[in-house]
Formats: sequence, structure tokens, C-alpha cells
Amino acid sequence: MTLDASLYSRKVINSNLPMPLSLSRTLLFLLIFMPTSLLADVVKPALVEISVFREGHFQVELRASVEALLTGINGQYKNTTEAPTSEQYDQLRELQPEQLAEAFEPFKARLVQQIELKFDGQRASTRIGEVTIPERGYTKVPRISVILLEGEVPPGAKALTWHYPAAFGDNAVRVRQVHAAEEEFHWSSWQWIRDNSTSEPFSLTEIASKRGAWEVIVDYLVAGFEHILPMGLDHILFILGLYLFSTHIRPLLWQVTMFTLAHTIILGMAMYGLVNLPPSIVEPLIALSIAYVGLENIWHKRLANSRLLLVFAFGLLHGLGFASVLTEFGMPQDDFATALISFNIGVEFGQLAVILGAWLLTGLWFGNKRWYRQVIVVPASMAISAVALYWFWDRLEWPIAGLTS
Repeated sequence: MTLDASLYSRKVINSNLPMPLSLSRTLLFLLIFMPTSLLADVVKPALVEISVFREGHFQVELRASVEALLTGINGQYKNTTEAPTSEQYDQLRELQPEQLAEAFEPFKARLVQQIELKFDGQRASTRIGEVTIPERGYTKVPRISVILLEGEVPPGAKALTWHYPAAFGDNAVRVRQVHAAEEEFHWSSWQWIRDNSTSEPFSLTEIASKRGAWEVIVDYLVAGFEHILPMGLDHILFILGLYLFSTHIRPLLWQVTMFTLAHTIILGMAMYGLVNLPPSIVEPLIALSIAYVGLENIWHKRLANSRLLLVFAFGLLHGLGFASVLTEFGMPQDDFATALISFNIGVEFGQLAVILGAWLLTGLWFGNKRWYRQVIVVPASMAISAVALYWFWDRLEWPIAGLTS
């Protein structure tokens, strides 16, 4: 009986050889020889927080990569290696804070000239205050510096607009009004700007009211989804690894449930400051988790409890990666739970979109074919592991070089 099944399986594969082999080669090509976006840093949007003080002045906190500003790496590039100045960008990332601050000095005039903060349509005079550049640290994660911009608010100003040139990158902006006598204030909603346009006017006629629950939900749903699609290439490969284990809903549901539970728990703990690991540890381990899942797809054919425990453990690692995004984006103290849950739901929507896309590409058409595992699952899992192992090596490269220099 076993022999007959084996012969039948070989017969089926041979009778359909051109089509599955072509698909297999396509998957291998996409995962191994695809553009270097799999092997690079994602260009992050700048985060802009504008505080308008009743006393008549304003302060802008611009959180951005000084290295990207200096090399013109902006939103037109999906990753840093696509830019013609990528080599210069990598060299700047090696600099100590004082060296990078010196390199940034000539750029300040251009920054002040090209950004536009307007009150009631009139451009405000802006000067650069303190520039805080973190230590070089782990160079595989973009270094985010804080640039303070300051100026005076015209008397009686009723609204402001903000323009950050697309040449500098995408940005998200929000505003708060600060009254020295008031202990409580609330930020406005984020405005995401990706097309070189000017922000919608922010009202200054009253203290920004507390954001509604729906606004918080939408902001953090979008942030969670975008961390998977399109920015979370490592998380995408991990989810694809889970999907490839089986096209049947039950084993996939068990794995995704364990992964979701784990990263939700650790994300909450990380945001409360209960757990913290440096990116130099988290990022290589995330890559290693992806490689392991791909290899286990080849070794095992049935879902075992050990796999579920490993997926849970890997979810903890990925949750720490998610935490870095929320730390940059900020969490509202008065809507912390709503924001955290919304971010996790956004992540889940992103993961489901990845799974749906993979199923439409492979599972819908070929999931029940006898050759599906040999021609799609095994080659694709090998390709995922190969990419992830490269990531693991690449993410260890700079820390080791730093220790040996």
C-alpha cells in the first residue's frame, strides 16, 4: 500500500512537472534573489510634536534620522540600500554623537529654510535649539535623533499648519497647547503626511480636547498594520513560515494564536517597563526564530506541542520588536489600554493579510496537490531560512566588529 502511494505520488509529480517546478523556481527566486529590500533597513517617517505655549512661544520636537537627512534618503526609497548614497549613510551611522553633530551643522540652515510652520497663514521664524544624537550603539537599527526647533507665536494666532518637505521624508505630526497654569493637556490626533503636502490646520482657539476613542483606535490600528505591511519584512517571513507548515486552518490557527498571545503579553510588559532587551540581542534572535521555523517545516509534517511552545517563545521576541515601534510612536497615558489593544489588532490584521495573500497565491490553487509539500513548502521554507540566516549573520556583524575594534 505504501509502495503504491509512493509510485502514485511520483506519477502525479511527473505528469505535472513543468507547472509546479516553474512555481517552485519563482518562489526561490523571489525569496533569495529578490531586491535587497529584504536585507536592509526600512526608511522610517519622522515624528513631529509641536508644543504651543500660552506664554507666546512654540517648540517643535523633530524625531528623525540625521544620517538619512544628510544623505537624502527619504520616502521614495523603501529601504536604505536602494539609495545611491547608501554607502555614505552607513559611514555616518558609524560616527559617534559629537562627530555626527559636527557633520550635521552645515545642514541646519537648509532644514530651517525648507520646513514651514505657519500661524494663520504667516510663516513663523524658526531657529534650531538643542540637537540630541544618541550613542552609536547597535548600528543595524536606525539611530533616531531629536532636533528641537523654537520660535515665537504671533499674538492672537488661531491656527497653525506644518510642512515638512518630501525631500526629507514622510512625517507624522501632532500638536498640543500648553498652559503653564494647567497640569493637564492633550495631544491632537496624528496627521500622516506622505505626499509633500501641508498638514490640515490645527486649531489654537482652545486647548486640544481629549481624543475620542475612535481616533485613538484608528491611529494605532494603522500603526500596527503598517508595522507588518509593508515595513515588517522579518515578521512577514515568520508568518509565511507558519503558513507553509499547513494549509489547513486548525494547525495554522493554533500557531497564530500562540504567536499572538505571546507578543500581546510581552508588548504590554515592555510598554510598562517590566521587560527590556537591547536591539542588539532582540534583532538577531528574531532572525534566528524565522530560520528555525523554516527548517522545522522541512523536518516535521505534523503539529507538535513543542512547535507551539517554540512559536510562543518566538512571539515573545517579536513582541519586543513591536515595542520599539510603540516607543517611538508614543502611547497616550489616558488611553493606554485602548491604544495597546488597537495596535495588536492592527498587527493581527497585517498578519491575516499576509496569510490571505499567501493562500490566494498557493493554497487556493495547489494546497490539495500531492506535490504541494515537495515543490512549494520545502523549497520556500529553505529559502525563508536562507534569508533569515543571512539576517542573523548580518545583524551580528556590527556588534562583533565594535567589540573587536
